[in-house]
Amino acid sequence: MLLSVENLIGGYGSTKILSKCSFQVAKGEVSVIVGPNGAGKSTAMKAVFGLIDLDSGSVEFDGTNITSLPTQARVKLGIAMVPQTNNVFTGLSVKENLEIGAYLRNDDYSESLMQIFELFPILKEKIDQTAGELSGGQRQQLALGRALVTNPKLLLLDEPTAGVSPKVMEDLFNQIIRIRDNGVGILIVEQNARKALSVADVGYVLVNGENRYTGSGNDLLANDDVRRSFLGG
Repeated sequence: MLLSVENLIGGYGSTKILSKCSFQVAKGEVSVIVGPNGAGKSTAMKAVFGLIDLDSGSVEFDGTNITSLPTQARVKLGIAMVPQTNNVFTGLSVKENLEIGAYLRNDDYSESLMQIFELFPILKEKIDQTAGELSGGQRQQLALGRALVTNPKLLLLDEPTAGVSPKVMEDLFNQIIRIRDNGVGILIVEQNARKALSVADVGYVLVNGENRYTGSGNDLLANDDVRRSFLGG
C-alpha cells in the first residue's frame, strides 16, 4: 500500500478534529474522502502532508513511517499537495509557477513539463501569461501541473473542483483519471461527493472526524444510507 493512515487523533491546538480516522491509498488508484462540512476531511489531508499536530496515530508512506517528518521531507519522498485556495503564485507567469514546482529536483525535468503540457495544453499556450490572469479552471490546471513537476508518487487534492463550472469540473476529473492511469496514487477531499465517488477506487465517508462508511466508490454510491445522508437521496 502506498499510503496507510491509521487511527489519527489530532487537530488544531486543544481542538481535536480527527478521532481515530483511518484511510489508505494504493499506487495508481484514487481514494476519496467525503462527508459533511466540518467532518475533518481537509484536516485528514493536512495530516498526511505534515501540516497539523497529531496526538496519536500513524502515517506510513511507501513503507516508511513519516508521522513525525516535516512537510519538506515528505515532498522529497514523493508527496505533493494542491490546496483548495492560494494554490498558484498570481504575480508570476505560468512558466515561473511550474519552475517553482521543480525546486527540489536536481535532474532534467523537461520530460515532466512535456507530459504536463500534453495533459494541460492550455498551460503551454499561456506559458508566459501571468497566473493571476488565468480563469479559475486554468488556475486549477496550473496548480495540478506545478504539483506534478515534483514527480510525485502521491498527489493530494483538496477540493479540486471548488468554484469551477460543471464543464470544467468534468474536464478536471478526466485529467485526474489520466494522472491516476500513469501510476500516481491520488487522495481527493471533495465536497461534490457524488462526482468524486464516481471516479473513486476507494471511498471514505467521515463524520465528526471518524470513519462512518468505507467501500468502493460504486458501493458507496449504491448504499441507501450514504445516498440519503450525504448524496441528497
